[in-house]
Amino acid sequence: MNGQFGRLALALLLSLMLARSAGAETVAQTVRKWGLIGSWALDCSLKPGRDQNAVLDYEIAGDGRVLYRRNFGDASDENEVVSADLARDGLLNLRVYFPSLKQTREYGLMLQPDGAMRAIYNRTLKDEYTIRDGKFVGDSKPTPSHHKCR
Repeated sequence: MNGQFGRLALALLLSLMLARSAGAETVAQTVRKWGLIGSWALDCSLKPGRDQNAVLDYEIAGDGRVLYRRNFGDASDENEVVSADLARDGLLNLRVYFPSLKQTREYGLMLQPDGAMRAIYNRTLKDEYTIRDGKFVGDSKPTPSHHKCR
């Protein structure tokens, strides 16, 4: 009886593991499903600028990685989205590695009814926030909406 119970428990465990991995989406699948892929800016008609209108590009590389590029006009960088998951409320939770900062940051994006997106939070892995509850920590101003450019 003990041997049969052990085999049954092992079979059940393996089934659960297979079902869980079969349902898991890749980072690329998650961000594509949410609608993140493409260019985003405060105003798509303006040139990229450091403080006023950085252009944020999300793309899927040929090897399946998701790249996050920021164009500040006079400078730009390329970073990798290392994880992405979608919360029940529609919040897209991202973890991005910034090589220039030697830092991984977590942030959450929410689509607005008009199709724009807003940052709801942005923090280090040590829970040091720059954005919390949709507001900048420094001045409590709400984060602006970014619109999809292409």
